[in-house]
Amino acid sequence: MKVALVQFDTLHCAPQANIATIEQLLAEVECDLVVLPEMFSTGYNTNAEAIAEENYGPTRRWMESYAAEHNCGVVGSVAVRERGEYRNRLYVCLPDGTTCHYDKRHLFTFAGEDKSFSAGKERIVVEWMGVRILPLVCYDLRFPAWSYLPGAVDLIIYSAAWPAGRIGAWQTLLPARAIENQAWVVGVNRLGNDLHNTPHSGHSAAYDYLGHKVADCNEVQRVEVVEIDPEKCRIFREKFRAWQDADQITIK
Repeated sequence: MKVALVQFDTLHCAPQANIATIEQLLAEVECDLVVLPEMFSTGYNTNAEAIAEENYGPTRRWMESYAAEHNCGVVGSVAVRERGEYRNRLYVCLPDGTTCHYDKRHLFTFAGEDKSFSAGKERIVVEWMGVRILPLVCYDLRFPAWSYLPGAVDLIIYSAAWPAGRIGAWQTLLPARAIENQAWVVGVNRLGNDLHNTPHSGHSAAYDYLGHKVADCNEVQRVEVVEIDPEKCRIFREKFRAWQDADQITIK
């Protein structure tokens, strides 16, 4: 599976402009799965009412349309309003018309995200092209138990808006999640300043099941394509069976 990490300067509350940038960056790219940053169409914003769309809103419709037209999966986070609540919802849209979603579990209380968004309660694993994918969002990266499904996933994805001031944690935790799960990890972060003038330096990256970095967008607006081979990590897991000795973790 060829996975495209799309790193760009996300404009605040400018969905059409952000989507146009994504399409331009992907114009010459061939891939099987596109991964976008957190709240990629509006920029990260804890004021849910200002940016939220309905569950089947224009951003989701664009994702589904792009997936069908280009025969690839599309993953990205969107602020969604549903049944009187707001969710930081990550969609996984596949070209066969299937759309799954995961609602961010760990809301970023430091920025007040918990004041307007409701937390998700369940993880999902989506299979595409024989790859078992665990999709998660930004702050989830800091909580290893929520990312921990040893032997059950081949690829963990983090769609993020991770500030430059804490980029060292991003660069440490991504390979850690890969090592402990013996799985590929992809983290896609944004560039540019948010509405509070907080800078974001990108460093979207991919790591293999050994924790080795295999791709890095550094601090440049670009698309990086990495090839994920689930069979390699499955062979490694059978050879080095750390997952058999894993602690059984119950999450409430």
